[in-house]
Amino acid sequence: MKEDLLPKTVSVFQEGYDLARLKADALAGLTVAIVALPLSMAIAIASGVTPDRGLYTAIVGGFLVSALGGSRHQIGGPAGAFIVLVAATVSRHGIDGLLLATAMAGLMLIAAGLLRLGDYIKFIPYPVTIGFTAGIAVIIFASQIGELLGLTFPEGEPGPLIDKIPAIVSALPGFSPPAAVVAGLTIAIILIIRRFRPTWPGLLIAVITASIAASMLSLPVSTIGTKFGGIPSGLSMPSLPHLSPALAIAVLPDAIAFALLGAIESLLSAVVADGMTGRRHRSSMELVAQGLANIGSAVFGGICVTGTIARTATNVRAGATSPVSGMLHALFLLAFMLVAAPLAAYIPLASLAGVLAVVSWNMVERSAISALIRSSRAETLVLAVTFLLVIFRDLTEGIVVGVSLAALQFIHHMAKGLKVTNQEDERPLENIDAGTVIYRLDGAFFFGAVASASAVLDRIADGHRNLVLDCSGIQLLDTSGANLLAGVIRKARRDGVKVYVVSDRPEVRLLLSHHDLHAQDIVFTRTLSEAQWAIQGNSL
Repeated sequence: MKEDLLPKTVSVFQEGYDLARLKADALAGLTVAIVALPLSMAIAIASGVTPDRGLYTAIVGGFLVSALGGSRHQIGGPAGAFIVLVAATVSRHGIDGLLLATAMAGLMLIAAGLLRLGDYIKFIPYPVTIGFTAGIAVIIFASQIGELLGLTFPEGEPGPLIDKIPAIVSALPGFSPPAAVVAGLTIAIILIIRRFRPTWPGLLIAVITASIAASMLSLPVSTIGTKFGGIPSGLSMPSLPHLSPALAIAVLPDAIAFALLGAIESLLSAVVADGMTGRRHRSSMELVAQGLANIGSAVFGGICVTGTIARTATNVRAGATSPVSGMLHALFLLAFMLVAAPLAAYIPLASLAGVLAVVSWNMVERSAISALIRSSRAETLVLAVTFLLVIFRDLTEGIVVGVSLAALQFIHHMAKGLKVTNQEDERPLENIDAGTVIYRLDGAFFFGAVASASAVLDRIADGHRNLVLDCSGIQLLDTSGANLLAGVIRKARRDGVKVYVVSDRPEVRLLLSHHDLHAQDIVFTRTLSEAQWAIQGNSL
């Protein structure tokens, strides 16, 4: 097996795994499991499915991500970024459609990993990732306002944000103070613990405290038990998702969106872990593992799986040394489910909404947004367009348009970096008469720069005996740039001008050779000195 498709678990055991590392991984896995327990249920409920499906996702998907993945510290499970997509898929195609889309996304991720596409996915510009993450955070928070305030929507809560706002305003007369108190208590406890005891499991403590308070005070708030009847005490039996050609075609756009977002989120999370530990992940194996985890999650009734940045960072900070910590995190969650499932019925939905409100606030990278606004108006535009499209249109559309806009800005920047200068005044070659003209090309000579370069090169005056194209400063040459150079060379040869191309890069010669230029049309030299030698009648 090639190294880029070798799970990190195999590498860890090849290095040697002892009891001390197992103890460190067990403590880290327990820490992450305590964080993941309430979060997995909250994300599932916000996604329009039952809380047990979030736990299935964290247990099955989380285990496979760690056992088979290309990162030593990655923690997989349900992610807040998927809430919008999952909820939309459930509303359109039901649970069967969601499970099928999740499995199809898994197959796409496996294919992406086997094709080594992970390195390309990581090229998504930073302003785009900041913009779509902030957009998702706004949508998640908006989706929780109903539970935070105890509102009821007679016709169901609308999905799109632009429809949700007037629905929330109309439902405000039904505001529930007990629900707001429970949500506020949860948020306050999380923030206080984070401020004064950051190593404590603030999410779990807040949910337990709010649940006890609501139960002891008999507060009239919705709970997991009143809405879902509790959660089962174990995993569901595995079964294949319902498959039909019509349903597969219907959910294909959702599966593509799941795969795209899953790849982006998981590789970003792996990069964060690399930055914290100094290690390097294997992106191809990570995508394959994410694919297998999504298929496994769908088989057990779970939702989309991806690498989760917050839980992965928690894993690193807790002292994890290998993927074993992530595998143990999944097993600890299963143990919690087996032992404490009846207690989950007492958890208020407002408390879980408070958890997600804090999560959405943390998702907005305020310092990064501030830095972008101060440093670059162009990248601020990319961020703003991505953010607004994610909120008011669609997540996938926001990413595609944001990347396209960033690519256009990059092309414009690179095109401006190309310089074509006439060296006649500087006369870099000694003892060369006025019948020789020299042009130097510096920078990236590609399709975006062809127009500006053509405007200069087309003005080469007639009457010269020799034309020297000094391409030694070209950093990049594509077929568009090579085609323009070939046109200049042909025009010069028709006018009886001898052409010398200076470059020591084989790709320059190779690209020009593909444009039907004959040996008598062009003389290649590695340096200007060699060109001078040839112009003076010497053979190279």
